[in-house]
Amino acid sequence: MFNDPMRLAVLISGGGTTLLNLHRCITDGALDAVIDVVVSSRGDVLGVERARQAGLRTVVVDPHPLSAAAFDRAVEQVVEGADLVCMAGFLRLWTIPKSWTGRVINIHPALLPEFGGKGMYGRRVHEAVIAAGRIVSGCTVHFCDNEYDHGPIIIRREVPVLPDDTPETLAARVFEQECIAYPEAVRIVGEGLTTRDDRQ
Repeated sequence: MFNDPMRLAVLISGGGTTLLNLHRCITDGALDAVIDVVVSSRGDVLGVERARQAGLRTVVVDPHPLSAAAFDRAVEQVVEGADLVCMAGFLRLWTIPKSWTGRVINIHPALLPEFGGKGMYGRRVHEAVIAAGRIVSGCTVHFCDNEYDHGPIIIRREVPVLPDDTPETLAARVFEQECIAYPEAVRIVGEGLTTRDDRQ
């Protein structure tokens, strides 16, 4: 189904730390893939600079002058040729075409289905976990559909929430697990270890 190595399109809107982790795993030989293109919804973020410094083809698709349909088409055109789209802090909803069903994945810094949905990203997620008094959090990699943080789960990894945690300390602990979970999820998808039902 996929090229060998698998070709990834990575979608970002911020600092690009998840992108850098995937790139590092690839360059270290831990993940058999190539990053075909990086797509950012903003041109003024650190992730764009980091991607270009790493020598990765980087395209900015600014949604502001575009209609929602035009934005969807623009993203689809840029990722054409990739095998798998990896959402990596992409804060715009891309309406996924049917042809891409089962080939778009996302990572979320909590144990979905809790603490997900529109507006739940970054620090907000960890604040909500702490405020809810949870003693366990973690990260989730899942197939994407056209709802925020929704779709079949591929892998989750857990971390404890400590009594003295701040959003920053919890985020750091969760991110350590994200660095393991996302490359593993890419490998699982690439090796066909998910079923058709999982992808839908």
